[in-house]
Amino acid sequence: MAIPPLRDDWNLRPGVTYLNHGSFGPAPKPVLAARQEWFERLEAEPMDFYVRQMEDHLAAARERLAAFVGTRGDHLTFVDNATFGMNIVAAGFPLAAGDEVLATNHEYGAVQRIWRKRCEKVGARFVVQRLPERLGDVDELVEMLFAAVTPRTRLLGVSHITSPPAVILPVHATCRAARQRGVAVCIDGPHAPAAVSIGLDRLDCDFYVASCHKWLSAPFGSGFLYVHPRARRHIEPVIVSWGASLSGRPATWHDEYLWMGTRDPSPFLAVPAAIDFLERLDCGSTRGLDAFRNWSQELVRLARDRITRLTGVEPLVPDDPAWFGTMLSFPLPDFVLEASEGIFHPLQSALWERFQIETPIVNWHGRRFVRVSCHLYNDADDIERLTSALEELLREMSAEKTRGTR
Repeated sequence: MAIPPLRDDWNLRPGVTYLNHGSFGPAPKPVLAARQEWFERLEAEPMDFYVRQMEDHLAAARERLAAFVGTRGDHLTFVDNATFGMNIVAAGFPLAAGDEVLATNHEYGAVQRIWRKRCEKVGARFVVQRLPERLGDVDELVEMLFAAVTPRTRLLGVSHITSPPAVILPVHATCRAARQRGVAVCIDGPHAPAAVSIGLDRLDCDFYVASCHKWLSAPFGSGFLYVHPRARRHIEPVIVSWGASLSGRPATWHDEYLWMGTRDPSPFLAVPAAIDFLERLDCGSTRGLDAFRNWSQELVRLARDRITRLTGVEPLVPDDPAWFGTMLSFPLPDFVLEASEGIFHPLQSALWERFQIETPIVNWHGRRFVRVSCHLYNDADDIERLTSALEELLREMSAEKTRGTR
């Protein structure tokens, strides 16, 4: 691999092997500097900044983000994160008793909870369709998903990149099939910006929500909600405030999400700096986003080789960039399935406490996975440290299991 690690561009704690960018992705130093500069401009003269400057600055940042994800600035608005955006969609989308919202068994738990509560409130039905056990055939996946569509299906919620198994789903094929059936689509995309090319206008979904603090590495508290013009009539703010421009410019639908009380806009305003950081990356033979994606995917491939060789258990997807990119989850042996006490599985706790390795052990449909995320500050040594630690801990767990069954 031709790209050197850029660990010095992050404020990562010395001695920690951080392989969890997919959960909480820290921002690099240039992005943090940009956020601080915006914050200081705000603090220097809040009245001037909020009332005379902020709307124009946010509009410029929104245009830059929109171009990055393949749409126009008028089609998206800043929100704190993907969860915030999903709540807006769920609160406004028209559902009645007997209607159905369809999702897959790959969906993030919080997203399922959002839609389940919305359906319960109006007497609608929340349907979770199981996808194939192993993924690798787009037609099979789409066919299985849409086998659950009925005349009552009003909306399909699907991840662009799933959180627990960390696989890329074929959202373009899914959207085409949904449009043919007259079903609205809301895509949960917090892991997609920068990790993959989104192309929102080509995707032609109704709604798309994302967090910019993950692979794009913008500051925490920055995300966006995309609403196709045909679906805009369905969207209402979950927080009601002024709902109009305070600077005198013509009112737009963005105003409902711009003025929600006094808040710090610096995470949104620093998003262009995060885009600049990745697009200006110069690593010799590869540059920009390609350099970032290639580096991350090669590290994930290395993890795939090492961990699969260690466990003897194949991942859920083939070794194909269409199905995984900057992160992937690897199944662990069956003896790791014991329930954990508290938020962390004992294996995750041991990785941190004994080796200072930060990576999640995921419980997904009764199976345990180790999810490995890689960014520009990671290198092959990080993967080797993780593999060596897993080998030692799994050997201990296996021996303990054997002793307990005698």
